Amino acid sequence: MKEGLTPILETKSVGHPLKIYTDGSSRGNPGPGGFGAVLLWGEVQKELSAGYRLTTNNRMELLAVIKALESLKKKNISVTIYTDSQYVVNSVEKKWLDNWIKTDFKGGKKNKDLWLQFHALSKHFKLRFIWVKGHADNKWNNRCDTLATAAADGKHMLVDVGYESENS
Repeated sequence: MKEGLTPILETKSVGHPLKIYTDGSSRGNPGPGGFGAVLLWGEVQKELSAGYRLTTNNRMELLAVIKALESLKKKNISVTIYTDSQYVVNSVEKKWLDNWIKTDFKGGKKNKDLWLQFHALSKHFKLRFIWVKGHADNKWNNRCDTLATAAADGKHMLVDVGYESENS
């Protein structure tokens, strides 16, 4: 595997679209969790993952997207995000998030901290979300699942401060 995306994303090359595959995992809901992401730019591939000691599956699905976008150095580019999370896809593509923000997440909508973080990041990119069936024949979704579950089962767990502070 070639090293990271940074040099390519800092060039003016537009020959390849940026694709991001993401997945989240939770061992129990809540429980230990993790996320995985694979970023693809032509022949270049970058993988991201991390584990958290107490979180939920939906938080990890969304955090995978956030961490992938945060890793990009170039802004105002088109990015296609592939995920098996209908929660993430529908929240963005069906404009649920826009309504949640307008109503300040009224009615107990969860993950406000992460959704606001995503919303701020999303303004810097031209995003398109595509749902893929999980645990199927998609090589990159399966790789993200492997990264996410390995992170959820790992020993060096991070603290999901947003989750733990709201649920302690």
